[in-house]
Amino acid sequence: MPRRYPPEFRRKVLDLLKSGRTVAEVATALDVTEQTIYNWRNQELIDTGQKPGLSSIESADLAAARRRSTSHRRTGDRTRYSPAFHRIAEVGGAPKRRFEAIEVMAKEGLPVQTACRVLEVSESGFYEWRNRPPSERSLRHAWLTQLIIEVHTASHGTYGARRVHAELTLGHGIAVGHGCIELLMRTAGVKGLPGNKRARSKHQTPTATDLVDRKFTRDKPNKLWVTDITEHPTREGKIYCAVVLDTFSRRVVGWSIDSSQTATLVTNALGMAISNRGPTPGTLIHSDHGVQFTSWAFTRRAHDSGLVPSMGSIGDCYDNAVIESFWGRMQTELLNRKRWKTRIELANAMFEYLEIFHNRQRRHSALGMLTPIEFENVHFTRQPVA
Repeated sequence: MPRRYPPEFRRKVLDLLKSGRTVAEVATALDVTEQTIYNWRNQELIDTGQKPGLSSIESADLAAARRRSTSHRRTGDRTRYSPAFHRIAEVGGAPKRRFEAIEVMAKEGLPVQTACRVLEVSESGFYEWRNRPPSERSLRHAWLTQLIIEVHTASHGTYGARRVHAELTLGHGIAVGHGCIELLMRTAGVKGLPGNKRARSKHQTPTATDLVDRKFTRDKPNKLWVTDITEHPTREGKIYCAVVLDTFSRRVVGWSIDSSQTATLVTNALGMAISNRGPTPGTLIHSDHGVQFTSWAFTRRAHDSGLVPSMGSIGDCYDNAVIESFWGRMQTELLNRKRWKTRIELANAMFEYLEIFHNRQRRHSALGMLTPIEFENVHFTRQPVA
């Protein structure tokens, strides 16, 4: 089975080529075939319009269309695989809703005749509905939506539904319900600024308990992962790096680098680790109580993949000592050795450190002076053949 590479990994490989590294050097350092790297570079030229061909988005759409076509042939009725069909199947009922679904299906390239047959409406009824002039209600909603956008813009984007409603009713004298304003704002994607959050109690219940208890040694891969975020300045501003480390081999199995430390940063690092390792249910993912690791996105990604979250006590670095030790080495061996000019310069250096130096070249005393990848290879070589 071909190895899958995350998009962020591919982008960083191309950045290395732009910085002057050769394809052969990068391929050898990262254990990637030269042809694969040539393919990535060729695809980038197409995506940026420097070369004719199918872009990545077009290729993905074509692949999705082929998958849909295969599914349609297997079932004999491809209309039932349209997202619009499932939406209308859930709500059922009025022909108007069915006509709206057929309109979406037609835009997806599905035959109107087949869609009408499946949803049990007439073709003539659909074409009559499509050619019918807009109703008074739809015209009023379009007019109200325009007013809502004007009021929201005049408030510098701060007003929510409650204040927009007040401005329309009190300021403009328009009779309209609050629910209608909420619906139209949601449909138009117009939102107000959130209010100040209430302070949390200092005695809040921990999101996850400490299942590690400072016992980080494991005898097999994918038993315990630790994760954390570090930051470092450049002349353009700070850059943040999230890492997922397997404590068995000290191998970096997932990472993400960005200019902001959001939940997306740690979720992307976790997603890369899951994609690279395919852990079995029960793997521990140990972190601190940072808002990124207690976020819904990170917790949901962990649970959906069968991982078990674990968190050390608040404010105690020793409860995640392995990752803190890793950051200390990275500070000494990379980050503090020079002043970094740009974010992209530091991001490329971080990528080289994580994927090439740390995982493939650096000898660890805790691993008998083997590199993380060598240590794992030795482990798998010694496993008995089933």
